Parts: sequence; structure tokens; C-alpha cells
Amino acid sequence: MRWLARSSLVLLALGCAQAPQEPTGDGLVGPLWQLVRFRGGDDRVLTPVDGSQYTLQFQADGRVSARIDCNRGSGTWKSGGKSQIEFGPMAVTRAMCPPGSMPMHDHILKQLPHIRSYVIKNGHLFLSLMADGGTYELEPAR
Repeated sequence: MRWLARSSLVLLALGCAQAPQEPTGDGLVGPLWQLVRFRGGDDRVLTPVDGSQYTLQFQADGRVSARIDCNRGSGTWKSGGKSQIEFGPMAVTRAMCPPGSMPMHDHILKQLPHIRSYVIKNGHLFLSLMADGGTYELEPAR
């Protein structure tokens, strides 16, 4: 009888060890994503002059690297479920970028903590702000 009880405990422990892991953002990891445009909830569209100056690269260990105009950033990200994403604090350099770049630069830095979902469609990554605040569209860098 004790053998059966011990066997059951071992099987239960193995079952817990094999439990499905939290999703890690399938499709996000790997490519260097560059900004195509931002479409606000009010249909306002912001388009960068050069999308390669605004990039994100997700790593499997939960780190994210960013280029935001002439500045670089590093932070964390996590996915709590299918199509869910959340960014942690981002450490960003504070170089003075050329004139005219600040509206997009400041917009991204303010909005990044409010991104809550993502979808990859036709090879493009769409990051959506909470409360229908808008969507960032990115594409793999060429």
C-alpha cells in the first residue's frame, strides 16, 4: 500500500513538472522589428521618416532591446497568455537627437508601458495599447 502511495506522489510530482509553460510570445523572438506607423484610437497616423531608427528586438529570456531615434534602450517583456504582452521598465540613453525627431521619440517612450496585446499578421507585428489607445505596426528589418 505504501508503494502505491509513493508511486502516486512521484507521478503527481512528474505531472506538475511537465505542466504547460506560460506562453513566451510566439513569433516575437528573433526578428529585428522596425516601425512602419502608429495609428491612434482617433485614427491619427504618425509615420517615421526612417522606420529603421525605431526598432524592437525581443529575446527569449524576456529581455527587449530598442532603438528610439538616436537613443538605445533595454528592458524586459513578458507574455501572460496568447496575444498578451507587457513591457517592464526601459532604461534609455538620453542623447540629444536631431531636430524634428522628438515627437515620435517622446510618443513611443510614453506609450510603451501601456501596450497590452500583439498580433502578427502578414509578417507584420501589431502592438496595441490598452483601452483602444492605438496600434504600432512594425515589420521585420530588411
